[in-house]
Amino acid sequence: MTKQNINTFVEGEKVNTLLLITGITRGVTTSGAPYASLTLQDQTGSIEAKVWDVKDEQANVMIAGKVVNIAGEVLKYRNALQLRVFNVTAMEEGEFDPADFVSGSDLSNEYMKQRIEGCVDSMQDEVIRGVCQDVLQYFGDKIYSYPAAARNHHDFVGGLATHMIGMLDIAEALCKQYPILNRDLLVSGVLLHDLGKIIELSGPILTEYTLEGKLVGHISIMQSLVVDIAKKRGFEASEQVVLMRHLILSHHGEYEFGSPILPMIMEAEILNFVDNIDARMNMFQKALDPIEEGQFTPRVFSLENRAFYKPSYLSKK
Repeated sequence: MTKQNINTFVEGEKVNTLLLITGITRGVTTSGAPYASLTLQDQTGSIEAKVWDVKDEQANVMIAGKVVNIAGEVLKYRNALQLRVFNVTAMEEGEFDPADFVSGSDLSNEYMKQRIEGCVDSMQDEVIRGVCQDVLQYFGDKIYSYPAAARNHHDFVGGLATHMIGMLDIAEALCKQYPILNRDLLVSGVLLHDLGKIIELSGPILTEYTLEGKLVGHISIMQSLVVDIAKKRGFEASEQVVLMRHLILSHHGEYEFGSPILPMIMEAEILNFVDNIDARMNMFQKALDPIEEGQFTPRVFSLENRAFYKPSYLSKK
């Protein structure tokens, strides 16, 4: 069967293609008929789908994490495309390539590794550089495959490193604009602040929170790991390590957003801003990409439940 990608779907089109089920909610209509709401995904994006009057044979194959053959029609609902599913058929292992169903970074692994490791090697401070080098070695290649979140932003294969690099570019530009900032310290916060998510999250595909992730969280996980790594180098009592731990602990910026403490040095304040900018820009891109010009997105919960307009005038010039 020819694989048709989600990003090629157009309103009114009949489709018959393989897609990964990443989420499912079951319900019953007011008339008592069973239905299912699906989230379907491939490497080009995701789409919501409805299956009305679900048959037993369909219910048995609609399982999150399974690749299925979907036959249906592309509709538009609240300015976003949606699938009305007519039939769902199970697929067996070996009948498809799993890589076709996982979205990934636009950046190559080689580039991401070179950019991040090169940034660490360029640090002038011996303590900060040494701790960062050991942390990168501790996590290894997982840095370049893990997402930055289970949902909302950079939630794709390689999303964590992509987020780190986006933040690095912003942070280094700010350091040039404002030389009062300590470049090595700020960059260490960029590199370290989210790496605890490699322990907090289950992996790059159908990401879920681990037990340690739920009970401890990536902020506490990471600052504790920095202490352990610093001790091995004899750096644990240094002011640099205390400041690096502070950057990790305060990077969410406010108590209500999960920060155990508030930023109390310039670099911690700026780290919070840089993190927020890069995350929100990725959320904007996700929300706006599938929307036609001149239309509004559905409300985006992670962006204060606002709807955003996609201007059309630029394409008319």
